[in-house]
Amino acid sequence: MNVRRSRMKVEKPVRRSAKRGLAPGSMVHIGARRTAEAGISLIEYSADELRETRFASIESSRTHESRLPLRWLNVHGVHDTGVLAEIGQRFHLHPLMLEDIANTEQRPKVESYGEQVFAVARMLTLSADGLTLSSEQFSLVLGHDFLLSFQERPSGCFEPVRERLRKAHGTLRGCGIDHLAYSLVDTVVDNYFDVIERIGERLDVLEEELFERPGSAQMASLHQARRDTLTLRRALWPLREVIGSLQRGDFPQIHAETRVYLRDVQDHLTFLIESVDTMREVLSGLLDVYLSALSQRVNQEVRVLTVITMLFMPAALIAGIFGMNFKSMPWLASPDGFTLALVLMGGVAAVLGAVFWRRHWLD
Repeated sequence: MNVRRSRMKVEKPVRRSAKRGLAPGSMVHIGARRTAEAGISLIEYSADELRETRFASIESSRTHESRLPLRWLNVHGVHDTGVLAEIGQRFHLHPLMLEDIANTEQRPKVESYGEQVFAVARMLTLSADGLTLSSEQFSLVLGHDFLLSFQERPSGCFEPVRERLRKAHGTLRGCGIDHLAYSLVDTVVDNYFDVIERIGERLDVLEEELFERPGSAQMASLHQARRDTLTLRRALWPLREVIGSLQRGDFPQIHAETRVYLRDVQDHLTFLIESVDTMREVLSGLLDVYLSALSQRVNQEVRVLTVITMLFMPAALIAGIFGMNFKSMPWLASPDGFTLALVLMGGVAAVLGAVFWRRHWLD
């Protein structure tokens, strides 16, 4: 197991150029491999009964017989194109749909394939320290009596939905399969709130640090926050279009009762997009503050160096004059000439220092 993990760390993500020259619908995994093996779980349910099954492999699922009317099949690990191909054959998925599931660099979108609806969204998660934002693809295939969900890795994001199904609370088990699809999308959108709130807290701390002690570390944090907000914006804007299409009733698989809930999701997305735009404005302001603070600090350092230079310039001038090779010069023959020259240098420096202090150049 340790050997496998060490090999996975050095694997390079497959790029889009790997599909060059292939026929449309060819399944090639594009992106980073996030799990060692594909995992398959199935939940079958009705209003009064639920059955949950986890398959060790795609081979072990071939003898399974469905006994309940509604099915939710979840797959994590879309790098295994063999698993995707067999699932696509069982549920009669279009080859272009399978191609998009394997390509984990898709933009959020929704498409109709006759009896099925295909949707793609981005799942965003922050690390425990709140500094690393990761993005992975989440795909849905909605039929009249089944729902397929595909994840790059097991994240535990949908565990609350599973618990609601197990406990039969609310309307989830009593509604159609489209309501379950809404619940998954709503969970993904709710996760955005946590991400945005934690990034906002990080910006508050960064703002305080910029006013107290601006430095290169804050500049790196600013650039990281800008990349994170850009990732959020790329995930949220097209997802709002996806929810809008589902909510308008363009797909017969989405019933009127579910469209009301989708409208609420669209409102949440509008709020999230406005929050991201606000964060981008805050970041621009913090960048201006950083540059202003940096410029002010440079000006202060230059002013201090200029004052020091001005204080020692008269001494250098006097020393240069008395260093000229003339035979007859004042104080050269006097025993107190050296002392008088030092007093003159110190006096001029003191006068200049007093002038600078009265003008507040030494603050």
